[in-house]
Amino acid sequence: MNRIDAAFARARERRGRLLMPFICGGFPLPNATGMTLQALQAGGADIVEVGIPFSDPIADGPVIAGAMHRAIAAGSTPESVIDQVADVRDSLSIGVVAMVSISIVHRLGGLQGFIPRLVAAGFDGVIVPDLPLEEGIGYREAAATAGLTFSHLIAPTTPRDRASDLARASSGFVYLIARTGITGERSDIPDVAERVASLRRSTDLPIACGFGISTAEQVRAVVAHADAAIVGSAMVKRIDAAAARGENPAGAAEQFCRELRSGMPPA
Repeated sequence: MNRIDAAFARARERRGRLLMPFICGGFPLPNATGMTLQALQAGGADIVEVGIPFSDPIADGPVIAGAMHRAIAAGSTPESVIDQVADVRDSLSIGVVAMVSISIVHRLGGLQGFIPRLVAAGFDGVIVPDLPLEEGIGYREAAATAGLTFSHLIAPTTPRDRASDLARASSGFVYLIARTGITGERSDIPDVAERVASLRRSTDLPIACGFGISTAEQVRAVVAHADAAIVGSAMVKRIDAAAARGENPAGAAEQFCRELRSGMPPA
């Protein structure tokens, strides 16, 4: 069974919930990805989204966009990030998802080149945030054939019928955007109860919520309704701050992961 499917299946049996940090590949140093993945696993992450650095990231706020720009400037490439995942895959039991722009997918060979490369590196799933639903059937089929999950994003402003179509087209999990706007830390707690309940009428897939989730309190509030919480900008910010202080960025990621996991139902 795919590691993502297996993680959600175990959690459902135990009535648990998953923690899904997001990291920017190749940040804060070009060779940091593998060490950060290992640290997040040690800190209690269940699945990690690895953002493939892109010069024009979709819907990302200044923290993640800045990290991607700095990773590219330091020499990180999609190939180098994928290779770093491959280097540590045997030491990991967690699921790993690539968050990648369709532009990079095309650059790395499209359906015939990119999907096999992810599989060979040990990725378990893929999210292509700027791929329209109607243009994604070939990519979804290729991912399914290769054993990868393929998750679509659903925004708070997505009409109900459209949200149902996106949920039914997804595999592994559905990515529910918790707030309108771009990624970034927020102080308030997002109210996702109604949207999660609506999606559950359209799909049996687990629902993971992200965007603006940055504290243990917010994580607990979200997973009271959803199956997983995704923490991105706050994680990237912690990693960056540790590097700026001359501390171990991977250690900071592990510690923050432990903080976010505290009080959550076990996976």
